[in-house]
Amino acid sequence: MNAMIQRALVLIACVLLAACASAGKTATSPPQEQRALTAEQQYIAYVERVARRRGIQVTWVNPPHLREKVDSKH
Repeated sequence: MNAMIQRALVLIACVLLAACASAGKTATSPPQEQRALTAEQQYIAYVERVARRRGIQVTWVNPPHLREKVDSKH
């Protein structure tokens, strides 16, 4: 019986240590400071951040595209 309790305690300790080791790691993209965002991506991130604060889920059907300025010299 003692051996069974010891094995259970060791197993629980291993599971807890594994959970603590991976607590701060996520499989998302790198922080925004490490990558340059386009104006479109900044706008999308802003809208999603505001929506999240308000408890709204945003589904982009047609994501915004910024139009390039064209010189009209005719």
